[in-house]
Amino acid sequence: MKMVADFMVEVPLLKKDDTVTKARQILRDDSFREIYIHDGKKKLLGYIDITDVLQIRSTKSNVTVEGFMKEPAAVLENTPIEHAVREIREFRTDSAAVTDTKRYIIGGVIISDLFPIIITRHELRGLAGDYMTKKVISCAPEDHVQKVYNLIIESGFSAFPVIKKDKCLGIISSRDLLKAGRVRSVIENNASTPIETIMTKTVISVSPEEPVQSAAALMVRYDISRVPVLESTRVVGILDRHDVMKALVLA
Repeated sequence: MKMVADFMVEVPLLKKDDTVTKARQILRDDSFREIYIHDGKKKLLGYIDITDVLQIRSTKSNVTVEGFMKEPAAVLENTPIEHAVREIREFRTDSAAVTDTKRYIIGGVIISDLFPIIITRHELRGLAGDYMTKKVISCAPEDHVQKVYNLIIESGFSAFPVIKKDKCLGIISSRDLLKAGRVRSVIENNASTPIETIMTKTVISVSPEEPVQSAAALMVRYDISRVPVLESTRVVGILDRHDVMKALVLA
């Protein structure tokens, strides 16, 4: 049986009085979506995620992470990975903190590491169309980065298909914004930077009639967290890892 300890990794940590701009720098440079927050002695208090940090636009700010802190998913290292997947599924996070019995942080487990194992060990029932998110918020290639920024803050979603004439041309995500380093300059200077210059242009997609198992396999093969669901060339939904995990049959 695979245990949480088998997949535990070192995760970035912040104290509750650290600034949100520090969190933004970590999330831009690392592959993590969340940072766990502790009391100064590594006792788990909460987490902040990549969407939260985009709410602070200035490069210098005294705003601390404590004001953005949310309840985290957390597991013990000696529990099966199925328990971690349930926690991640319930909290809709990309990771779970690993703690001891007194809630002191030992490390973390990440959905991208657990996902390939869990989908091969457990049955996935249904079709992509059964679990996809049907309300699709999209962008046009000529839209400015400012619009994507606003969509992330307003909707809570972190990625959007880029559509022109009913055809999906790419995906734009919060990480694209952070990696491009344009969030502050575009917003503060009101520059007209089109998202087509920084979007991910390779689109891996599925149809609504494909088994959700096939969609999960594509996510693993291409190391992606979501796929557009297309009827012909028209986007009718989005399927992400959390949608797939709803189809998991866990004992």
